[in-house]
Amino acid sequence: MSKLVIVESPAKAKNIKKYLGKDYDVIASMGHVRDLPSARLSVDVKNDFEPKYAIIKGKEKLVKELKEKASQSEKIYLAADPDREGEAISWHIATVLDLDLNDNNRVTFNEITKSGVKAGMAVPRKVDMDLVNAQQARRILDRLVGYKLSPFVSQKIRRGLSAGRVQSVAVRLIVDRENEIRKFVPEEYWSLDAKFIAHSRKVFKASLDSDENGKIKITSKQQSDAYLERLENANYVIDSVKKGTKQKSPVPPFITSTLQQEASKRLNFQAQRTMRIAQELYEGVDVEGFGPTGLITYMRTDSLRISEEARQQANDYILNKYGDKYLPDKPRYFKSRNNAQDGHEAIRPTMVELTPERVKGSLTTDQFKIYNMIWQRFVASLMSNCVLNTVKVSIKSIEEESDKYCIFSATGHSVKFDGFTVLYEVKEDNEEKENNLPDLNQGDNVKLKELVGNQHFTQPPARFTEASLIKTLEENGVGRPSTYATIMSTITKREYVKRQSKSLYPTELGEAMTNLLGEKFPKIVNVKYTAQMEEHLDEVDRGNEDYAIVSWRK
Repeated sequence: MSKLVIVESPAKAKNIKKYLGKDYDVIASMGHVRDLPSARLSVDVKNDFEPKYAIIKGKEKLVKELKEKASQSEKIYLAADPDREGEAISWHIATVLDLDLNDNNRVTFNEITKSGVKAGMAVPRKVDMDLVNAQQARRILDRLVGYKLSPFVSQKIRRGLSAGRVQSVAVRLIVDRENEIRKFVPEEYWSLDAKFIAHSRKVFKASLDSDENGKIKITSKQQSDAYLERLENANYVIDSVKKGTKQKSPVPPFITSTLQQEASKRLNFQAQRTMRIAQELYEGVDVEGFGPTGLITYMRTDSLRISEEARQQANDYILNKYGDKYLPDKPRYFKSRNNAQDGHEAIRPTMVELTPERVKGSLTTDQFKIYNMIWQRFVASLMSNCVLNTVKVSIKSIEEESDKYCIFSATGHSVKFDGFTVLYEVKEDNEEKENNLPDLNQGDNVKLKELVGNQHFTQPPARFTEASLIKTLEENGVGRPSTYATIMSTITKREYVKRQSKSLYPTELGEAMTNLLGEKFPKIVNVKYTAQMEEHLDEVDRGNEDYAIVSWRK
Protein backbone atom coordinates (compact mmCIF):
# COMPACT_ATOMS: atom_id res chain seq x y z
CA MET A 1 0.00 0.00 0.00
CA SER A 2 1.26 3.49 -0.84
CA LYS A 3 1.21 6.61 1.26
CA LEU A 4 -1.35 9.24 0.26
CA VAL A 5 -0.52 12.98 0.21
CA ILE A 6 -3.46 15.37 -0.27
CA VAL A 7 -2.71 18.88 -1.56
CA GLU A 8 -4.97 21.58 -3.08
CA SER A 9 -3.92 21.94 -6.71
CA PRO A 10 -3.03 19.51 -9.53
CA ALA A 11 0.15 21.47 -10.37
CA LYS A 12 1.37 21.19 -6.80
CA ALA A 13 0.41 17.48 -6.73
CA LYS A 14 2.37 16.79 -9.92
CA ASN A 15 5.57 18.42 -8.67
CA ILE A 16 5.45 16.95 -5.15
CA LYS A 17 4.85 13.48 -6.63
CA LYS A 18 8.13 13.74 -8.58
CA TYR A 19 10.02 14.57 -5.39
CA LEU A 20 8.45 11.82 -3.27
CA GLY A 21 8.63 8.97 -5.75
CA LYS A 22 6.69 5.76 -6.37
CA ASP A 23 5.86 5.00 -2.74
CA TYR A 24 3.57 8.01 -2.59
CA ASP A 25 0.31 8.86 -4.29
CA VAL A 26 -0.36 12.61 -4.45
CA ILE A 27 -3.88 13.89 -5.15
CA ALA A 28 -5.46 17.36 -5.25
CA SER A 29 -8.58 18.32 -3.30
CA MET A 30 -9.09 21.40 -5.50
CA GLY A 31 -9.29 23.62 -2.42
CA HIS A 32 -12.04 23.25 0.20
CA VAL A 33 -14.28 20.18 0.14
CA ARG A 34 -16.74 21.47 2.79
CA ASP A 35 -18.25 24.87 3.47
CA LEU A 36 -21.27 26.59 4.99
CA PRO A 37 -24.15 26.08 2.52
CA SER A 38 -25.15 29.44 1.08
CA ALA A 39 -28.90 28.73 0.98
CA ARG A 40 -29.20 29.19 4.73
CA LEU A 41 -27.34 30.79 7.65
CA SER A 42 -25.68 27.44 8.52
CA VAL A 43 -24.56 28.75 11.94
CA ASP A 44 -26.36 27.69 15.12
CA VAL A 45 -26.28 31.00 17.02
CA LYS A 46 -28.04 29.40 20.01
CA ASN A 47 -25.45 26.66 20.37
CA ASP A 48 -22.05 28.42 20.67
CA PHE A 49 -22.24 29.51 17.01
CA GLU A 50 -21.70 25.95 15.83
CA PRO A 51 -21.20 25.87 12.04
CA LYS A 52 -23.23 23.46 9.91
CA TYR A 53 -20.88 22.32 7.16
CA ALA A 54 -21.78 20.34 4.04
CA ILE A 55 -19.88 18.94 1.06
CA ILE A 56 -19.53 21.68 -1.55
CA LYS A 57 -21.94 21.15 -4.44
CA GLY A 58 -20.15 19.50 -7.35
CA LYS A 59 -17.42 17.96 -5.20
CA GLU A 60 -19.27 14.80 -4.21
CA LYS A 61 -17.41 12.71 -6.81
CA LEU A 62 -14.05 14.08 -5.68
CA VAL A 63 -14.82 13.33 -2.03
CA LYS A 64 -15.78 9.78 -2.98
CA GLU A 65 -12.45 9.41 -4.80
CA LEU A 66 -10.57 10.76 -1.78
CA LYS A 67 -12.29 8.22 0.47
CA GLU A 68 -11.44 5.36 -1.89
CA LYS A 69 -7.78 6.44 -2.09
CA ALA A 70 -7.62 6.83 1.68
CA SER A 71 -9.01 3.35 2.28
CA GLN A 72 -6.24 1.88 0.11
CA SER A 73 -3.39 3.83 1.74
CA GLU A 74 -1.26 2.85 4.70
CA LYS A 75 -0.66 6.48 5.73
CA ILE A 76 -2.38 9.76 4.85
CA TYR A 77 -0.68 13.17 4.87
CA LEU A 78 -2.60 16.42 4.70
CA ALA A 79 -0.42 18.87 2.76
CA ALA A 80 -2.55 21.95 2.05
CA ASP A 81 -0.88 25.38 1.98
CA PRO A 82 0.90 26.49 5.19
CA ASP A 83 -1.60 29.07 6.43
CA ARG A 84 -4.96 29.33 8.25
CA GLU A 85 -6.88 28.47 5.10
CA GLY A 86 -4.67 25.47 4.40
CA GLU A 87 -5.03 24.30 8.00
CA ALA A 88 -8.82 24.52 7.71
CA ILE A 89 -8.80 22.62 4.39
CA SER A 90 -6.72 19.89 6.07
CA TRP A 91 -9.15 19.72 9.00
CA HIS A 92 -12.17 19.48 6.71
CA ILE A 93 -10.53 16.66 4.73
CA ALA A 94 -9.55 14.86 7.93
CA THR A 95 -13.14 15.12 9.14
CA VAL A 96 -14.60 13.88 5.86
CA LEU A 97 -12.14 10.95 5.80
CA ASP A 98 -12.75 10.23 9.49
CA LEU A 99 -9.05 10.56 10.35
CA ASP A 100 -7.80 10.72 13.92
CA LEU A 101 -7.02 14.40 14.65
CA ASN A 102 -4.46 13.26 17.23
CA ASP A 103 -2.39 11.63 14.49
CA ASN A 104 0.68 13.42 13.15
CA ASN A 105 -0.61 13.63 9.60
CA ARG A 106 -0.30 17.34 8.76
CA VAL A 107 2.74 18.43 6.70
CA THR A 108 3.60 21.86 5.29
CA PHE A 109 6.04 23.04 2.64
CA ASN A 110 7.49 26.54 2.75
CA GLU A 111 8.90 25.88 -0.70
CA ILE A 112 8.12 23.25 -3.35
CA THR A 113 11.68 22.10 -3.95
CA LYS A 114 13.17 18.67 -3.30
CA SER A 115 14.77 19.82 -0.06
CA GLY A 116 11.65 21.78 0.96
CA VAL A 117 9.33 18.82 0.41
CA LYS A 118 11.69 16.39 2.17
CA ALA A 119 12.01 18.80 5.12
CA GLY A 120 8.23 19.14 5.39
CA MET A 121 7.59 15.41 5.21
CA ALA A 122 10.19 14.79 7.94
CA VAL A 123 8.19 16.65 10.60
CA PRO A 124 4.51 15.69 10.40
CA ARG A 125 2.34 17.14 13.17
CA LYS A 126 -1.23 17.26 14.34
CA VAL A 127 -3.70 19.57 12.63
CA ASP A 128 -3.39 22.87 14.48
CA MET A 129 -6.90 23.48 15.82
CA ASP A 130 -6.03 27.02 16.89
CA LEU A 131 -5.36 27.92 13.25
CA VAL A 132 -8.49 26.05 12.19
CA ASN A 133 -10.60 27.88 14.73
CA ALA A 134 -9.19 31.24 13.63
CA GLN A 135 -10.29 30.45 10.08
CA GLN A 136 -13.66 29.19 11.32
CA ALA A 137 -14.18 32.35 13.35
CA ARG A 138 -13.49 34.51 10.27
CA ARG A 139 -15.81 32.37 8.12
CA ILE A 140 -18.61 32.38 10.70
CA LEU A 141 -18.20 36.09 11.37
CA ASP A 142 -18.37 36.88 7.67
CA ARG A 143 -21.44 34.68 7.31
CA LEU A 144 -23.23 36.31 10.26
CA VAL A 145 -22.44 39.81 9.01
CA GLY A 146 -23.30 38.93 5.42
CA TYR A 147 -26.64 37.43 6.39
CA LYS A 148 -27.42 40.49 8.44
CA LEU A 149 -26.38 43.05 5.84
CA SER A 150 -27.13 41.47 2.48
CA PRO A 151 -30.94 41.22 2.84
CA PHE A 152 -30.96 44.77 4.19
CA VAL A 153 -29.03 46.34 1.28
CA SER A 154 -30.94 44.14 -1.16
CA GLN A 155 -34.23 45.48 0.17
CA LYS A 156 -33.18 49.10 0.62
CA ILE A 157 -30.99 49.67 -2.44
CA ARG A 158 -31.28 47.01 -5.13
CA ARG A 159 -32.42 43.41 -5.27
CA GLY A 160 -29.59 40.88 -5.34
CA LEU A 161 -26.98 43.07 -3.65
CA SER A 162 -24.73 41.64 -0.97
CA ALA A 163 -22.36 43.19 1.54
CA GLY A 164 -19.36 41.81 3.40
CA ARG A 165 -17.52 42.65 6.58
CA VAL A 166 -14.05 43.67 5.40
CA GLN A 167 -15.07 44.65 1.86
CA SER A 168 -17.52 47.21 3.26
CA VAL A 169 -14.68 48.87 5.16
CA ALA A 170 -12.55 49.02 2.01
CA VAL A 171 -15.40 50.71 0.13
CA ARG A 172 -15.87 53.09 3.08
CA LEU A 173 -12.24 54.21 2.79
CA ILE A 174 -12.69 54.93 -0.93
CA VAL A 175 -15.96 56.81 -0.35
CA ASP A 176 -14.42 58.88 2.47
CA ARG A 177 -11.50 59.82 0.22
CA GLU A 178 -13.89 60.89 -2.53
CA ASN A 179 -15.74 63.09 -0.05
CA GLU A 180 -12.44 64.68 1.02
CA ILE A 181 -11.68 65.46 -2.62
CA ARG A 182 -15.11 67.03 -3.14
CA LYS A 183 -14.79 69.22 -0.07
CA PHE A 184 -11.24 70.29 -0.86
CA VAL A 185 -10.75 74.00 -1.50
CA PRO A 186 -7.51 74.69 -3.41
CA GLU A 187 -5.23 77.46 -2.19
CA GLU A 188 -3.16 79.56 -4.55
CA TYR A 189 0.59 79.89 -4.12
CA TRP A 190 3.47 81.03 -6.30
CA SER A 191 7.08 80.01 -6.72
CA LEU A 192 9.89 82.14 -8.15
CA ASP A 193 12.12 79.87 -10.19
CA ALA A 194 15.49 81.00 -11.48
CA LYS A 195 18.17 79.78 -13.85
CA PHE A 196 21.72 80.89 -13.06
CA ILE A 197 24.91 80.64 -15.09
CA ALA A 198 28.02 79.52 -13.20
CA HIS A 199 31.66 80.44 -14.04
CA SER A 200 31.88 77.18 -15.98
CA ARG A 201 29.00 78.43 -18.16
CA LYS A 202 26.86 75.57 -16.87
CA VAL A 203 23.25 76.53 -16.15
CA PHE A 204 21.62 75.41 -12.91
CA LYS A 205 18.21 75.92 -11.34
CA ALA A 206 17.28 77.46 -7.99
CA SER A 207 14.11 78.66 -6.26
CA LEU A 208 13.40 81.66 -4.07
CA ASP A 209 13.44 80.55 -0.45
CA SER A 210 13.62 83.60 1.84
CA ASP A 211 14.39 87.28 2.14
CA GLU A 212 15.73 89.59 4.86
CA ASN A 213 12.59 88.89 6.90
CA GLY A 214 12.76 85.11 6.74
CA LYS A 215 10.89 82.41 4.84
CA ILE A 216 8.72 83.61 1.97
CA LYS A 217 5.20 82.49 1.18
CA ILE A 218 3.82 84.05 -1.99
CA THR A 219 0.04 83.75 -2.35
CA SER A 220 -0.81 86.08 -5.27
CA LYS A 221 0.41 87.31 -8.63
CA GLN A 222 0.81 90.79 -7.17
CA GLN A 223 3.30 89.50 -4.59
CA SER A 224 5.11 87.52 -7.25
CA ASP A 225 5.34 90.51 -9.60
CA ALA A 226 6.63 92.70 -6.77
CA TYR A 227 9.56 90.34 -6.17
CA LEU A 228 10.24 90.08 -9.91
CA GLU A 229 10.41 93.88 -10.17
CA ARG A 230 12.58 94.13 -7.07
CA LEU A 231 15.08 91.56 -8.36
CA GLU A 232 15.17 92.80 -11.97
CA ASN A 233 18.52 94.59 -11.65
CA ALA A 234 20.08 92.58 -8.80
CA ASN A 235 23.43 90.83 -8.90
CA TYR A 236 23.98 87.40 -7.36
CA VAL A 237 26.68 85.73 -5.32
CA ILE A 238 27.10 82.25 -3.84
CA ASP A 239 26.38 82.78 -0.15
CA SER A 240 27.08 79.26 1.11
CA VAL A 241 27.90 75.76 -0.12
CA LYS A 242 27.23 72.79 2.11
CA LYS A 243 28.48 69.42 0.95
CA GLY A 244 27.87 66.06 2.54
CA THR A 245 26.98 62.44 1.96
CA LYS A 246 23.74 60.55 2.49
CA GLN A 247 23.18 56.83 2.69
CA LYS A 248 20.18 55.12 1.15
CA SER A 249 19.24 51.67 2.44
CA PRO A 250 17.54 48.94 0.44
CA VAL A 251 13.90 48.06 1.09
CA PRO A 252 13.09 44.69 2.71
CA PRO A 253 12.23 41.58 0.69
CA PHE A 254 8.60 41.26 -0.27
CA ILE A 255 5.72 40.27 1.94
CA THR A 256 2.27 39.69 0.44
CA SER A 257 1.06 43.28 0.67
CA THR A 258 4.26 44.88 -0.66
CA LEU A 259 4.43 42.39 -3.54
CA GLN A 260 0.89 43.36 -4.54
CA GLN A 261 1.67 47.06 -4.18
CA GLU A 262 4.87 46.93 -6.21
CA ALA A 263 3.32 44.76 -8.94
CA SER A 264 0.52 47.31 -9.19
CA LYS A 265 2.91 50.26 -9.44
CA ARG A 266 5.55 48.72 -11.70
CA LEU A 267 3.57 46.27 -13.80
CA ASN A 268 -0.01 47.57 -13.48
CA PHE A 269 -1.05 44.11 -12.24
CA GLN A 270 -4.17 43.79 -10.13
CA ALA A 271 -3.71 41.98 -6.81
CA GLN A 272 -5.57 38.86 -7.90
CA ARG A 273 -3.40 38.51 -11.00
CA THR A 274 -0.24 38.95 -8.94
CA MET A 275 -1.28 36.29 -6.43
CA ARG A 276 -2.28 33.82 -9.14
CA ILE A 277 1.14 34.14 -10.76
CA ALA A 278 2.95 33.94 -7.41
CA GLN A 279 0.98 30.76 -6.60
CA GLU A 280 2.22 29.24 -9.87
CA LEU A 281 5.81 30.13 -9.02
CA TYR A 282 5.41 28.64 -5.53
CA GLU A 283 3.77 25.42 -6.70
CA GLY A 284 6.46 24.81 -9.29
CA VAL A 285 7.49 25.37 -12.87
CA ASP A 286 9.31 22.95 -15.16
CA VAL A 287 12.70 24.66 -15.36
CA GLU A 288 15.02 23.56 -18.13
CA GLY A 289 17.92 21.61 -16.61
CA PHE A 290 16.23 21.38 -13.18
CA GLY A 291 12.85 19.81 -13.81
CA PRO A 292 9.77 20.78 -11.75
CA THR A 293 10.93 23.41 -9.26
CA GLY A 294 9.13 25.74 -6.90
CA LEU A 295 10.84 29.05 -7.63
CA ILE A 296 9.66 31.10 -4.65
CA THR A 297 8.79 30.48 -1.02
CA TYR A 298 5.19 30.67 0.20
CA MET A 299 3.67 33.92 -0.99
CA ARG A 300 1.06 34.59 1.74
CA THR A 301 3.17 36.01 4.51
CA ASP A 302 3.58 39.11 6.65
CA SER A 303 7.04 38.23 7.96
CA LEU A 304 10.37 39.76 6.94
CA ARG A 305 12.35 36.86 8.39
CA ILE A 306 14.66 34.90 6.06
CA SER A 307 16.59 31.71 6.71
CA GLU A 308 20.33 31.87 7.31
CA GLU A 309 20.82 29.32 4.52
CA ALA A 310 19.07 31.61 2.04
CA ARG A 311 21.07 34.58 3.34
CA GLN A 312 24.33 32.73 2.76
CA GLN A 313 23.30 31.76 -0.77
CA ALA A 314 22.56 35.40 -1.58
CA ASN A 315 25.79 36.61 0.03
CA ASP A 316 27.81 34.15 -2.06
CA TYR A 317 26.07 35.35 -5.21
CA ILE A 318 26.69 39.02 -4.36
CA LEU A 319 30.38 38.39 -3.65
CA ASN A 320 30.91 36.45 -6.88
CA LYS A 321 28.89 38.83 -9.06
CA TYR A 322 29.69 42.28 -7.60
CA GLY A 323 32.56 41.94 -5.11
CA ASP A 324 32.95 42.44 -1.35
CA LYS A 325 32.15 46.20 -1.49
CA TYR A 326 28.56 45.26 -2.22
CA LEU A 327 28.13 43.31 1.02
CA PRO A 328 27.53 45.38 4.19
CA ASP A 329 29.97 45.06 7.10
CA LYS A 330 27.18 43.63 9.23
CA PRO A 331 24.34 41.45 7.88
CA ARG A 332 21.07 43.33 7.52
CA TYR A 333 17.98 42.10 9.37
CA PHE A 334 14.52 43.52 8.89
CA LYS A 335 11.90 43.79 11.62
CA SER A 336 8.37 42.61 10.88
CA ARG A 337 5.32 44.67 11.86
CA ASN A 338 4.15 44.30 15.46
CA ASN A 339 0.98 42.47 14.44
CA ALA A 340 2.71 40.12 11.99
CA GLN A 341 1.83 36.45 12.40
CA ASP A 342 5.40 35.53 11.38
CA GLY A 343 4.36 32.06 10.26
CA HIS A 344 6.62 32.04 7.21
CA GLU A 345 9.70 33.66 5.76
CA ALA A 346 9.54 36.70 3.53
CA ILE A 347 8.87 35.97 -0.14
CA ARG A 348 12.18 35.02 -1.69
CA PRO A 349 13.61 32.81 -4.44
CA THR A 350 14.10 29.22 -3.29
CA MET A 351 17.48 29.10 -5.07
CA VAL A 352 19.37 32.32 -5.72
CA GLU A 353 21.41 30.52 -8.37
CA LEU A 354 18.25 30.38 -10.51
CA THR A 355 18.58 33.95 -11.71
CA PRO A 356 15.74 35.51 -13.74
CA GLU A 357 17.86 35.29 -16.89
CA ARG A 358 18.53 31.60 -16.28
CA VAL A 359 14.85 30.64 -15.98
CA LYS A 360 13.34 33.16 -18.42
CA GLY A 361 12.92 30.59 -21.18
CA SER A 362 10.89 28.34 -18.85
CA LEU A 363 8.45 31.05 -17.68
CA THR A 364 5.50 32.87 -19.18
CA THR A 365 5.89 36.62 -19.62
CA ASP A 366 3.88 37.34 -16.46
CA GLN A 367 5.73 34.70 -14.43
CA PHE A 368 9.06 36.18 -15.46
CA LYS A 369 8.02 39.72 -14.50
CA ILE A 370 6.94 38.66 -10.99
CA TYR A 371 9.90 36.33 -10.44
CA ASN A 372 12.33 39.00 -11.63
CA MET A 373 10.92 41.48 -9.08
CA ILE A 374 11.01 38.95 -6.21
CA TRP A 375 14.53 37.75 -7.04
CA GLN A 376 16.03 41.22 -7.50
CA ARG A 377 14.40 42.69 -4.41
CA PHE A 378 15.51 39.81 -2.19
CA VAL A 379 19.14 39.90 -3.30
CA ALA A 380 19.25 43.72 -3.21
CA SER A 381 17.86 43.74 0.35
CA LEU A 382 21.09 42.11 1.56
CA MET A 383 23.47 44.42 -0.32
CA SER A 384 25.38 47.52 0.79
CA ASN A 385 23.78 50.95 1.05
CA CYS A 386 23.84 53.36 -1.84
CA VAL A 387 25.99 56.42 -0.96
CA LEU A 388 25.07 59.83 -2.38
CA ASN A 389 27.12 63.01 -2.56
CA THR A 390 24.85 65.91 -1.57
CA VAL A 391 25.24 69.64 -1.98
CA LYS A 392 23.06 72.56 -0.90
CA VAL A 393 23.81 75.99 -2.32
CA SER A 394 22.44 79.38 -1.25
CA ILE A 395 22.52 82.23 -3.76
CA LYS A 396 22.15 85.76 -2.35
CA SER A 397 20.86 88.75 -4.26
CA ILE A 398 22.78 92.01 -4.08
CA GLU A 399 20.25 94.78 -4.51
CA GLU A 400 20.29 98.57 -4.76
CA GLU A 401 19.03 98.88 -1.19
CA SER A 402 21.89 97.20 0.69
CA ASP A 403 19.75 96.17 3.64
CA LYS A 404 17.50 94.06 1.43
CA TYR A 405 18.34 90.69 -0.05
CA CYS A 406 16.76 87.45 -1.20
CA ILE A 407 18.08 83.92 -0.86
CA PHE A 408 17.63 81.34 -3.58
CA SER A 409 18.40 77.70 -2.83
CA ALA A 410 19.51 74.82 -5.01
CA THR A 411 20.13 71.23 -4.01
CA GLY A 412 21.83 68.46 -5.88
CA HIS A 413 23.02 64.95 -5.40
CA SER A 414 25.02 62.41 -7.32
CA VAL A 415 25.83 58.76 -6.76
CA LYS A 416 29.14 58.14 -5.03
CA PHE A 417 28.61 54.37 -4.68
CA ASP A 418 25.64 52.63 -6.27
CA GLY A 419 25.43 49.74 -3.77
CA PHE A 420 22.13 47.84 -3.96
CA THR A 421 20.77 50.17 -6.67
CA VAL A 422 22.96 48.38 -9.19
CA LEU A 423 20.30 45.67 -8.99
CA TYR A 424 17.00 47.07 -7.67
CA GLU A 425 15.64 50.42 -6.58
CA VAL A 426 12.27 51.62 -5.37
CA LYS A 427 11.48 55.18 -6.42
CA GLU A 428 9.33 57.09 -3.94
CA ASP A 429 6.70 59.40 -5.40
CA ASN A 430 8.36 62.54 -4.00
CA GLU A 431 11.95 61.47 -4.64
CA GLU A 432 14.04 63.89 -6.67
CA LYS A 433 15.93 62.77 -9.75
CA GLU A 434 19.72 62.84 -9.65
CA ASN A 435 20.81 66.46 -10.02
CA ASN A 436 24.42 67.42 -10.61
CA LEU A 437 25.15 71.04 -9.74
CA PRO A 438 28.20 72.73 -11.27
CA ASP A 439 31.30 73.26 -9.11
CA LEU A 440 30.38 76.29 -6.98
CA ASN A 441 32.28 78.04 -4.18
CA GLN A 442 31.30 80.59 -1.58
CA GLY A 443 31.85 84.13 -2.94
CA ASP A 444 31.47 83.15 -6.61
CA ASN A 445 29.44 85.55 -8.69
CA VAL A 446 26.74 83.95 -10.82
CA LYS A 447 24.67 85.48 -13.58
CA LEU A 448 20.88 85.39 -13.64
CA LYS A 449 19.68 83.92 -16.93
CA GLU A 450 15.95 83.73 -16.19
CA LEU A 451 13.54 84.44 -13.34
CA VAL A 452 9.85 83.61 -13.64
CA GLY A 453 6.89 83.42 -11.32
CA ASN A 454 4.88 80.22 -11.50
CA GLN A 455 1.35 79.86 -10.21
CA HIS A 456 0.37 76.70 -8.31
CA PHE A 457 -2.60 75.43 -6.38
CA THR A 458 -2.62 73.01 -3.48
CA GLN A 459 -3.88 69.60 -4.54
CA PRO A 460 -6.57 67.42 -2.94
CA PRO A 461 -5.57 64.05 -1.52
CA ALA A 462 -4.98 61.51 -4.27
CA ARG A 463 -7.60 58.88 -4.98
CA PHE A 464 -6.69 55.41 -3.86
CA THR A 465 -5.00 53.07 -6.26
CA GLU A 466 -5.09 49.35 -5.59
CA ALA A 467 -1.53 49.65 -4.24
CA SER A 468 -2.26 52.55 -1.88
CA LEU A 469 -5.53 50.98 -0.67
CA ILE A 470 -3.76 47.72 0.22
CA LYS A 471 -1.12 49.76 2.05
CA THR A 472 -3.81 51.64 4.01
CA LEU A 473 -5.68 48.43 4.89
CA GLU A 474 -2.42 46.91 6.13
CA GLU A 475 -1.45 49.99 8.14
CA ASN A 476 -4.87 50.02 9.81
CA GLY A 477 -4.82 46.28 10.53
CA VAL A 478 -7.83 45.56 8.30
CA GLY A 479 -7.67 42.17 6.58
CA ARG A 480 -4.65 39.88 6.38
CA PRO A 481 -2.20 38.85 3.61
CA SER A 482 -4.50 36.16 2.23
CA THR A 483 -7.50 38.53 1.96
CA TYR A 484 -6.26 41.61 0.08
CA ALA A 485 -6.63 40.17 -3.43
CA THR A 486 -10.15 38.92 -2.65
CA ILE A 487 -11.15 42.30 -1.22
CA MET A 488 -9.99 44.10 -4.39
CA SER A 489 -11.75 41.74 -6.79
CA THR A 490 -14.97 41.65 -4.73
CA ILE A 491 -15.54 45.40 -4.48
CA THR A 492 -15.07 45.84 -8.24
CA LYS A 493 -17.10 42.78 -9.26
CA ARG A 494 -20.00 43.96 -7.10
CA GLU A 495 -19.72 47.35 -8.83
CA TYR A 496 -19.22 49.27 -5.59
CA VAL A 497 -15.95 50.62 -6.98
CA LYS A 498 -14.72 51.29 -10.52
CA ARG A 499 -11.21 51.70 -11.91
CA GLN A 500 -10.20 54.57 -14.15
CA SER A 501 -6.59 54.19 -15.14
CA LYS A 502 -5.13 53.12 -11.77
CA SER A 503 -7.45 55.20 -9.60
CA LEU A 504 -10.36 53.73 -7.63
CA TYR A 505 -13.64 55.66 -7.67
CA PRO A 506 -16.76 54.79 -5.69
CA THR A 507 -19.83 54.19 -7.83
CA GLU A 508 -23.22 55.64 -6.92
CA LEU A 509 -24.09 52.16 -5.71
CA GLY A 510 -20.98 52.01 -3.52
CA GLU A 511 -21.72 55.41 -2.00
CA ALA A 512 -25.36 54.55 -1.36
CA MET A 513 -24.40 51.28 0.34
CA THR A 514 -21.70 52.93 2.45
CA ASN A 515 -23.99 55.75 3.58
CA LEU A 516 -26.77 53.30 4.44
CA LEU A 517 -24.51 50.93 6.37
CA GLY A 518 -22.85 53.86 8.12
CA GLU A 519 -26.23 55.01 9.32
CA LYS A 520 -27.78 51.67 10.26
CA PHE A 521 -24.71 49.51 11.07
CA PRO A 522 -21.94 51.95 12.06
CA LYS A 523 -19.71 49.23 13.55
CA ILE A 524 -19.62 47.25 10.34
CA VAL A 525 -17.99 50.03 8.31
CA ASN A 526 -15.78 51.23 11.17
CA VAL A 527 -12.06 50.81 10.44
CA LYS A 528 -10.98 50.57 14.09
CA TYR A 529 -13.66 48.04 14.98
CA THR A 530 -12.76 45.84 12.00
CA ALA A 531 -9.07 46.01 12.95
CA GLN A 532 -9.94 44.98 16.52
CA MET A 533 -11.80 41.96 15.13
CA GLU A 534 -8.65 40.99 13.23
CA GLU A 535 -6.73 41.15 16.51
CA HIS A 536 -9.29 38.85 18.14
CA LEU A 537 -8.92 36.41 15.25
CA ASP A 538 -5.15 36.47 15.79
CA GLU A 539 -5.75 35.65 19.46
CA VAL A 540 -7.78 32.60 18.38
CA ASP A 541 -4.86 31.70 16.11
CA ARG A 542 -2.54 31.82 19.14
CA GLY A 543 -4.93 29.73 21.25
CA ASN A 544 -5.76 32.60 23.60
CA GLU A 545 -9.43 33.04 22.64
CA ASP A 546 -12.40 30.87 21.75
CA TYR A 547 -13.83 31.35 18.27
CA ALA A 548 -17.39 31.35 19.61
CA ILE A 549 -16.55 34.37 21.77
CA VAL A 550 -15.14 36.18 18.74
CA SER A 551 -18.31 35.42 16.78
CA TRP A 552 -20.38 36.75 19.67
CA ARG A 553 -18.40 40.02 19.55
CA LYS A 554 -19.87 40.78 16.14
